[in-house]
Amino acid sequence: MKAKRMKAMVVYYSRTGNTRKIGQEIAKELDADVEEIVEKRSREGFLGYLRSGKEALTRKLVEIMPLDTDLSAYDLVVIGTPVWGFAVSSPVRTYMTDNRNRLRQSKLAFFCTMGGSGDKKTFSQMQEIAGREPVAVLSVKAAEIGSCSPRIKAFVKKLTS
Repeated sequence: MKAKRMKAMVVYYSRTGNTRKIGQEIAKELDADVEEIVEKRSREGFLGYLRSGKEALTRKLVEIMPLDTDLSAYDLVVIGTPVWGFAVSSPVRTYMTDNRNRLRQSKLAFFCTMGGSGDKKTFSQMQEIAGREPVAVLSVKAAEIGSCSPRIKAFVKKLTS
């Protein structure tokens, strides 16, 4: 008898494209559905960068476009965020806050991309918002984006074993 395949969803926000690259690679390895969190307001340019850091530090919630996915249909939800000022990005904070109850029905995993550090604090904040521990986490520095496939495969293996 064949084991039932786990149904997975990868949800992420990406300002520069780094988190998108990692999220898409995770989704491909998991054979998962993908949704990208999209904000109603642009973060382009230097002012967008400054606003991003300020919002992360103040834990501000922002307006995001609605996602139609029924999270209760998934066995696993993997959430990805860039690290902004040693914190979870405001779009991901908003998504997790808005979907807190629906996220309790699935296994959770987190991943983040960052310039240098801040992953531990970011994962701690994500865990606090979700109200429980993830089954696995993955952090990727910007300099590692093109060479982290073995780490992504190991992360996915943890999720599927």
